[in-house]
Amino acid sequence: MVDSSLIWILFEFIITNLLAGYEMVINHNVEHNVVKFLQRNGVETRFVSIIDEKIYINNLRLSRFSRKKEALFLENFPSFEVIRSKVFQRICTRASRVLKDGLSPGDRIMLAGPKNCVNLTLYTVLEPYTRKYGVELIMIDDELDSANGLKFIGEKQDIDAVALPLTLDQEVEHILESILNGDRLDLLSSHSEKYGVKMIYPLINVPRSWLKSWADIEGLCCVFEDKEGLTGDMLEFLEGYIPDVREKMMSSAVYLYNKDVHD
Repeated sequence: MVDSSLIWILFEFIITNLLAGYEMVINHNVEHNVVKFLQRNGVETRFVSIIDEKIYINNLRLSRFSRKKEALFLENFPSFEVIRSKVFQRICTRASRVLKDGLSPGDRIMLAGPKNCVNLTLYTVLEPYTRKYGVELIMIDDELDSANGLKFIGEKQDIDAVALPLTLDQEVEHILESILNGDRLDLLSSHSEKYGVKMIYPLINVPRSWLKSWADIEGLCCVFEDKEGLTGDMLEFLEGYIPDVREKMMSSAVYLYNKDVHD
């Protein structure tokens, strides 16, 4: 005689998974309808991100998503929201400079699930590339960095690239730390390939302050870990005297690193 409680647990498990699958189909169909509607009305969907029931404009001019088209869209999809964040557009512009050279059509890209603000930004930035380049985004539950990203590459041989959430601040803080410790210059973002799989850093030119601003606009409760100690204090000090200090340090470090590699 089978325990009735076990039957109920099995039944609940089956129903839960069936409903989850049904919800995924519904969401996919809604997104498909949204994309078709936008394209039919002259919106360039390669320059907008569609996340749940929000549409983020990546590039206002190239998306051709006018206020008139927005009003027409919201008449047909009233539960959606169109977001015209200038700081998010700046994030996308900088990310696109990396992605245009780092991606190939049809790439299968592994990235961490949107559990925190940086990973959510990374996913939102990459979403339009499913239409622009026909890439596939494969999300995993674990956090990814240049170290454990290699572990997952070894485990998943059916991917073409790993997208890592390394930001401009993290790279510059690492550069300063190397200088203070007297270590040889090494860039975290210099690891570009392993086992034939590309490692890409879409947010490498995006400062942490932009991510904070976007999170605030979105009303997200995010915790950003600022570098403590001498490195953080030095960067904060330099910031008061040198405009765009992070970008300038990054540019100089990349030049010196490439020169050292080729000499």
